[in-house]
Amino acid sequence: MTRPATTGVLCALEEEHVHLRRHLVGAVSVRDTGMRFDTGALDGRPVVLAESGMGKVNAAMVATALVERFGAGALVLAGVAGGLDPGLRVGDVVVADRTVQHDAGMVIDAVHTTYQPGHLPFFNPTDRLGHSLPSALESRIRARLDGLSLPPLSNRAGGSGDPPRVVVGTILTGDRYVGCEDTRERLHTELGGVAVEMEGAAVAQVAEGYGVPWLIVRALSDLAGREATFDFATFADEAAVRGALVLRRLLPALEA
Repeated sequence: MTRPATTGVLCALEEEHVHLRRHLVGAVSVRDTGMRFDTGALDGRPVVLAESGMGKVNAAMVATALVERFGAGALVLAGVAGGLDPGLRVGDVVVADRTVQHDAGMVIDAVHTTYQPGHLPFFNPTDRLGHSLPSALESRIRARLDGLSLPPLSNRAGGSGDPPRVVVGTILTGDRYVGCEDTRERLHTELGGVAVEMEGAAVAQVAEGYGVPWLIVRALSDLAGREATFDFATFADEAAVRGALVLRRLLPALEA
């Protein structure tokens, strides 16, 4: 198997970023275009870790820098997300097999229709919607997840005593925070979204443009549109631990 020369790992939030940085061996910080990048090794694999900030533009900027400046041969995004699937709970982890920009498209007569970014039905039309993992990579990811068990979250972090589930499914991306029950139901029903966040599809689009593989791992911080009663600071720390476990488990899947 051939490893990518370097894997670029992005996190939107400091709470996610600082936890992963603790696991870097031989970490060296580099400043480029006003941003900090930490180079080092994660489980013996060369990585560059960066905190992108929230939103699609920030994520795309950092993803591009990871490829252009650091020669990343794969892009990985890790962090938290809102749950859309009512069958999931706070603390469950979603790995994307497909990602869609739910806020891209067109509005006609006050009705929003999601469409592939850069395309419209009447201009440069396409049948595509979102970005999907190649079947071989998806198979390797599912194989790596087989038998994985995560420790339960504490009560303060919203845990129920059961170990968090790890599922593979569609993650939706948009620059709008979703805190609306009706929107949660629509995104789940119309687009098949399992989780929603603000960066993943942008990273996948950059990765596809450069011809490098991508991986998105998200721990659910809330069920979008439903009030979550837990200590977010505690959850963010505990979710970072579980997200890191899943990420580290899946990094070998990027090797082809």
